[in-house]
Amino acid sequence: MENKKPEDIKQYLQWLQEAHKMTIDEHYKAYYKSVTSNVKFELEKSKFWRELTDNLNEYAEQYQLECGYVLFSPNLQLEVLTKTFDSFLLKTYRKNVLENQSWPDQPNGGWLLPSNWFGKINDIIRTLLVVKYLDGVNFVKEKISSFCKANDMICDATYEAREEGYYALHLYTKKTFEIRTLEWDAEDAAFSIEIQITTQLQEVIRRLLHKYYEQRRKKLEKSADKWQWDYRSDEFCTNYLGHILHYIEGMIMDIREKQRSDEL
Repeated sequence: MENKKPEDIKQYLQWLQEAHKMTIDEHYKAYYKSVTSNVKFELEKSKFWRELTDNLNEYAEQYQLECGYVLFSPNLQLEVLTKTFDSFLLKTYRKNVLENQSWPDQPNGGWLLPSNWFGKINDIIRTLLVVKYLDGVNFVKEKISSFCKANDMICDATYEAREEGYYALHLYTKKTFEIRTLEWDAEDAAFSIEIQITTQLQEVIRRLLHKYYEQRRKKLEKSADKWQWDYRSDEFCTNYLGHILHYIEGMIMDIREKQRSDEL
């Protein structure tokens, strides 16, 4: 089993046990939940989080002055979210096995194992910012990047544009928290904080896409059939809807900019 590629989560757990002496059981799940809940609590009461939340009103006012449009919805709430254990485990399975082109050797960057995976999985702690228009994504990204740099925190951003119609900006910064090990010792761990920035239309599509995207990522073998040709499939409808709405958002921005040029 150690060199046989696990074909599902059950075999993956067996592989972790045999190849790396790592037992992932209910005790470990409870430990994971305890760690992530504590990190969430500490982040929410941190100076960094309070100031970032307060700054959102300032960003909205500046955007409206510059563009003449509303940046966020009136009911905006910046909520700290934690990755569920099942989703977390699935991601380690993908990185260690499904996407590992070097199997049975370790993937590029090394194995993701309980001894290191809090620091290597970059979206355990995350939040979502939804803006009304496409240009708001980059506007908010620049503001948060400047805020992080002013606080001597790293800030990396990735523009996501996936085949399945997912569009968003993922911004990452890091913050160190004190956590407890399984042996109840205290240690410092640097957690990535993922800030997803997307538009209202794309957030609707994200919710539709999520189920199909998660199902596909669990499969060891990808289907030879292209979803782009299966017009009866759920993927065909939702994925292309994501691309179409992204195009429409671009057209909205084009019209806005032309109107503004005519007014000057």
